[in-house]
Amino acid sequence: MIEWSDEDLMIRDAVRGWIDAEVRPNLEALESGDLPPYDLLRGLYKTFGLDEMARSSFRSRQEKEHGDAGESESGDSGERSDGGGNAAMSMLPVIELCKVAPGLVSAMGVGLGLAAGTIMKRGTPEQRERWALDLLTMEKVGAWAITEPGSGSDAFGGMQATAKKVGDEYVINGSKTFITNGPYADTIVFYCKLDDGREARDREILTFVLDRGMEGLEQSKPLRKMGLHSSPTGELFLSDVRAGSDRLLASGSGSGKDSAKQNFVTERAGVTAMALGVIEECLKLSVEYAKTRELWGQRIGDFQLIQLKLAKMEVARLNVQNLVFRHVEMQRAGRTPTLAEASAMKLYSAQAANEVAQEAVQLFGGNGYMSEYRVEQLARDAKSFQIYAGTDEIQVTHIARDLLSS
Repeated sequence: MIEWSDEDLMIRDAVRGWIDAEVRPNLEALESGDLPPYDLLRGLYKTFGLDEMARSSFRSRQEKEHGDAGESESGDSGERSDGGGNAAMSMLPVIELCKVAPGLVSAMGVGLGLAAGTIMKRGTPEQRERWALDLLTMEKVGAWAITEPGSGSDAFGGMQATAKKVGDEYVINGSKTFITNGPYADTIVFYCKLDDGREARDREILTFVLDRGMEGLEQSKPLRKMGLHSSPTGELFLSDVRAGSDRLLASGSGSGKDSAKQNFVTERAGVTAMALGVIEECLKLSVEYAKTRELWGQRIGDFQLIQLKLAKMEVARLNVQNLVFRHVEMQRAGRTPTLAEASAMKLYSAQAANEVAQEAVQLFGGNGYMSEYRVEQLARDAKSFQIYAGTDEIQVTHIARDLLSS
C-alpha cells in the first residue's frame, strides 16, 4: 500500500466534514473540560453507522460461537471497532480526529479497543452480551484499569490491588490512577492480583468487570493535566468491593497478564495513526503560516531555516504515514504486530509527532505560544504519546529484549 484508495479518501472527506461541523465548534468546551466527549463520539458512530456495524459483527460472532463450541478465541473481534470491514475505516477517523482533538481518540480507543476488546477476547458469550455490546456501540463508556500510583512502568510487578476469595465471591481492594474515562465509566475492566499468600510478584493476575455504582467503588473527578483535555482521566478507589465469579474474565486460566500484553499491542499500534494526525495538522498549519507571515519585507517561508523545519516535518509525515499503511495492510492480511513491532511503531511515531509539534510552535514564534494558534494545543497533546501506553523507555526495552532473544 503506497497511498489511500479513492474509497478511503471518500471516507476521509466524510469524516473530515463531520469533524468540521461537530467537533471544531465545540473545541473550546472540550479543552476546558466543560463538555465530556461521549455524546460527540456517539454522534460519530451513529452518523457513519458504526454502531450498527459493531452490533451486526457482535451478533455474527455470538451466533457462530454458539454454533461451534470449539471456536478459537484468537479471532479479531474486539481488536477493531469496524466489524472487520475496510481496515482503513478504523484508521482514518483516528487520523482526522487527532488533527483537532486527539483526546477524543483516547477516550474512544480505551472504551472500544481496551475495555470492550478485553471482554471480547477473554469473556464468555454471556459476559460479552452483558457488557461488551454496549461498549462496542458507544452506548456505555468503558475504562481499562491497570496503572497504579506506585507502579509506574512496572505495571505487573508493582501492582498492589488485590482480590481475595471469600466464599463464592472475591473481595477487591486497591486504587488505580491515570485511568482514561475513569470519572465517567459505566463499565471498568479492572486488573489486580490474587491474594493467595504467595509473594506479591508471584501472584496470578486476575481481570474483573466492574460496574459504576458498585458498593465500595469510588470514581474521582477528572484530573487536571498538561494535554489531552478532551479525554477525561481519573482515579479509582476500591474498598472491599465484592465481585462474583461471573465478573471474572477467563476464570482460572491465569491469562490476565497475557490479556494486558495483547492490549498493549493494540494500543501502541494505534498511537501511530494518532501521531500522523498531529503531524499532518502541524505541517498544514506551518505551511500556511510560512506563506502568509512576513518579516523584513518577505514571507518567512523564503528563509532557509524555516524551509529546513518544513522539510523535516514532511520527512516525518512520510515515515509515519508508511507505518500506518503497513499496519492497515497487516490488518487486511489478518496479522497482528508483535509486541516489539508495535513498540517500535509507537516509539518512532510518538517522538516524530512531538518533534514536529515543537518545531511548529517554534516556527510560529510568539504566536505559537498562544492558545488561539492551534499548534500550542497540539504540542501539549503530542507529548502524551511519549508517556501513555508505555513510555519511550519501556518501548526501547521491549524492542531490545525481542532483538536479544532471537
